[in-house]
Parts: sequence; C-alpha cells; structure tokens
Amino acid sequence: MDKLGLIAGNGRFPFLLLDAARAHGLQVVVAAIKEETDPEIDARAAADPEIHVHWLSLGELSRLIETFHGEGVTRAVMAGQVKHKQIFSSIRPDWRLAKLLLNLRTRNTDMLLGAVAKVLGDEGIDLISSTAYLEPLLARPGVLTRRAPNDEELKDIAYGRTVALAIAGYDLGQTVVIAAQACVAVEAMEGTDATIHRAGALFRTLGHSEETTLSRSLTVVKVAKPNQDMRFDVPVVGVATIDAMVEAGATCLAIEAGRTLMFDPAAILAAADTAGIAVVAQ
Repeated sequence: MDKLGLIAGNGRFPFLLLDAARAHGLQVVVAAIKEETDPEIDARAAADPEIHVHWLSLGELSRLIETFHGEGVTRAVMAGQVKHKQIFSSIRPDWRLAKLLLNLRTRNTDMLLGAVAKVLGDEGIDLISSTAYLEPLLARPGVLTRRAPNDEELKDIAYGRTVALAIAGYDLGQTVVIAAQACVAVEAMEGTDATIHRAGALFRTLGHSEETTLSRSLTVVKVAKPNQDMRFDVPVVGVATIDAMVEAGATCLAIEAGRTLMFDPAAILAAADTAGIAVVAQ
C-alpha cells in the first residue's frame, strides 16, 4: 500500500487531508506536532490500522526525518496551521533545525518552510502540495452567496486586494480588513480571525467618534501570496472566519478562486447567508 506522510498542524485541515488520503487508499503516517495537533488524531488512528501517529515537538526536524525513514515514507504533505509565534519564539530546535535557522537570510515563514522542504527533499522525502486530494475544496470563481457585494464593498475589495497582495509579497500576512477604501487592519503573526477581531474592536472605537468618516461595515480581503508555494501556508477560510466577521460587524469576504481552501463550503456559505454576508472569489 502506498504511504503518505502527514505533518499535522492545528485545526481541521489535517483531518480533511487525512480523510481524503484514506479515501484514495493511502496509508497515512502522521507526524503530530505536540504544540499544535488536536489529540483527536489518536482516536482516528485507534479506529483505523492504516493510520500511524508519531508525536514530536516542533523543533525536532531530525526526528521527523527518522520517523518518515522508519516508516518508508517518500512523499509528505504539510496540513494545518503552525502559529507564527510558535515557529520563531517557542520552539527548541534540534541541531539540524538550529543549523537551518542560522542560515536563513530572513526569518519569515516562507523562508523557513522552504528550507525545511529542501532538507526533506535531500533526505528522499518529497513535500507535495497541501491541496493534494482536496481540489473540490478550492474556492470556485464568482459570487458564492445569495447576496453579491454592493458597490461600496466592490470598491473596498479592489483596494483591499492591492494592499493585501503587497503585504503578502513580503510574507507579512494574507488578510486585510477595509472600510470605505481605508485599511483598518493588516494581518501579521496573529492570524486571520484575530485580525478580523482586532479590526472590529478598532472599528467600534472609531464608531464612538462623531468625526469618523468611515462607513459602518467592514470588508475582509484574503489573498494568496504572489508566488504562493502550494505546499504550505495556503489561504484557508472556515466557519470560524464567518463567525469572526459577524462579531466584528464585517459584511463582505473576498478570497482568491482556485487558491483558497474552504473547509466545509456548504456550512461556510450557509453561515454567511444567515448573517447577510457576501462571499466572492476572484
């Protein structure tokens, strides 16, 4: 039976990929990250003998390679977020990762994960696209909800894409929150949902001022990086994204068609329709 290595971060992404790989008849060897992976992964393995789980810490690159070699893994995929602050502040790197970190030109996620991918490749482990087996979950182009963006939201989307693509090119983040063609919040290490919450909190503060000229709604724009490596850090939205938007008072979500994963599209769009949120993929 063919094998697939799964480097599992947090959230539901690893479980979706796990299900898809098993549906394709693959045995899955999971490298579960102690600081990130949901312990539910052990229950999944207990119920399926073709799922093998190995727990390791975020900094144990040598052990990751040894685990995959021991299991005969030659193809692997990264799925699930690893918090940026974990990557650069919380890990205790082994000698191999410490050497890799010392040789990074810049300390950003793309540089680090790209370097890890090269090390894995040098060890005979090919890191493949994180969207492998999940093509049906990639956003299709067009208006995805009952409500289309209105004229003001379309202006915010156009402006927001310009800003988001600029920051994404520097690997700073992939999401911006816009109101009346003004940037309210830019994603950094905190992640998309936290950025939306921050924008909502700031907007509520602005709303108490009689001098504010901003409209009363927020538009969330999420893009892929200009040179997006589909092996890692692919844009993802889920029901939690819609929930964060509702709490923040955001009314429109714009994502990239074909390059954004929608976890449970039906539930996402149902939640958006219930809230009157427009979702569009371009």
